[in-house]
Amino acid sequence: MTDADHDLVSQSRKGDPAAFETLVRNHQQMIHALTYRMTGSMTDAEDLAQETFIRAYAQLGAFNGGAKFSTWLYSIAMHACLNWRRDEARRSRAHADCAEEMQVRPVNGEAASDGVAQAAQAALLRLPAKQRAAVVLTIYDGLNHAEAAKVLCCSETTVSWRVFAAKRKLKQWLTRSPS
Repeated sequence: MTDADHDLVSQSRKGDPAAFETLVRNHQQMIHALTYRMTGSMTDAEDLAQETFIRAYAQLGAFNGGAKFSTWLYSIAMHACLNWRRDEARRSRAHADCAEEMQVRPVNGEAASDGVAQAAQAALLRLPAKQRAAVVLTIYDGLNHAEAAKVLCCSETTVSWRVFAAKRKLKQWLTRSPS
């Protein structure tokens, strides 16, 4: 944990709301990016990011400093996302249907990169939640497999297999020729 985070956590535990507000500001963008990549929805991402910080505040006494504060926040956010996915099965099906429809091919003046980005995000949303989590943490957020394993509460080998399987599916979905 950085000295700044360590000091802010200590101050927050002593009841300093400004210290926790600074922690939120320092890590808000990282958590929001994670929740957005996991949900594909700006509204749901905002709700889950807020839930992450509420849970973090409530559980601040349980944070032991053995890992970086950011890793601990990632873990809370990832579990919130996985629980959200599990509890919202109907929403998940609607996202998958929407993702299939969103596989846009460049038409007329539309930039090819916009279509590719949309297709990549749509394909990411089609992945099973645990595979998506492994991809988001390792590829988008740059965590190594050991860090991702801590966040996901699984082994490094499991993270590697999830990333491998996800990449195989993404490659298949994204290289399919347009019909």
